[in-house]
Amino acid sequence: MTLGRRDLLGLGLAAGAATVAGPLRASSPGQPAEVSRIDLWPNGAPEAVPAGLAVKLTERSADPAIRDRSLTGVIQPWLDHFRPSRPNGAAIIAIPGGGYRHMAWDKEALDVAAWFAARGVAGFALAYRLPNDGWERGLDTPLADAQRAVRLVRSRAREWGIDPARIAVIGFSAGGHLTANLAARHDQPVYPAQDAVDRLSARPDLAAPIYPAVLLEQLAATVPAGQSLFGAATGADDLARHSPHLHARADAPPHYLVHAEDDPLVGPEHALALRSALRAKGVMVETHLHARGGHGFGLRHLAGTSLVDWPARLLDFGRMTGWIS
Repeated sequence: MTLGRRDLLGLGLAAGAATVAGPLRASSPGQPAEVSRIDLWPNGAPEAVPAGLAVKLTERSADPAIRDRSLTGVIQPWLDHFRPSRPNGAAIIAIPGGGYRHMAWDKEALDVAAWFAARGVAGFALAYRLPNDGWERGLDTPLADAQRAVRLVRSRAREWGIDPARIAVIGFSAGGHLTANLAARHDQPVYPAQDAVDRLSARPDLAAPIYPAVLLEQLAATVPAGQSLFGAATGADDLARHSPHLHARADAPPHYLVHAEDDPLVGPEHALALRSALRAKGVMVETHLHARGGHGFGLRHLAGTSLVDWPARLLDFGRMTGWIS
């Protein structure tokens, strides 16, 4: 369904507004009281908007008590900022997945940002532009939004009580790919500088790709002939350029990887390829493979599996690496 006024107000969003303060409902317990929305780009994203594009939220849940909305058509990318009542100086940007065709906005963005904020970490949910919405730059388009998000949080760190050297990024599935791609290509110019924010580093201080899509050539081979996996024409060179395991670097941030062995869509070989590449460069990596869990679990449906404490283990890893003080 197209986003209506009631839905917009329920999200704490007025259509076209640049910054909105007020409550934002999420399905995660312990939600902090203060949430605001911040546009990434001061004058709009630096790319021509595809014709006919409009933001849409589609409810996928059959349970009225649980939201599971799909977000598409983002034109003006934004961050929803969950400000903890007792901040510890760390921040995390949650990047939802959805095959670069939509975003699992509740379970892989709002839930995650709220969960961390309830534990003292400033949480951000990133709404980014999707290649399959018709953006000409393909996978460079969401990478530009991810780079800008880290730079923007870093630029306002003092204002928000954040240590600019303790900004993590966590992503799921396609968002996990974007997280790993950002960690590998944070300093690659994929958009023209807009302002002083773009002089800052886009390198995250910790990266957490969760059930990430990494082996792009393997995924592309499963797409029917004549269709595109990532919107704009994507050749072998483009796939290689955006395959994070091919661009692992010694100065990459510590990585925390989680995958289920029974994932039917993106097998654990994706996370293992990234792990091997990072370890070959001497990067600190912690990897958790779980027998059961499937794909797209986020913070939900963890009961009865060994996945139940994976977010808490990420906090432990963060303490070990200095992200959490």
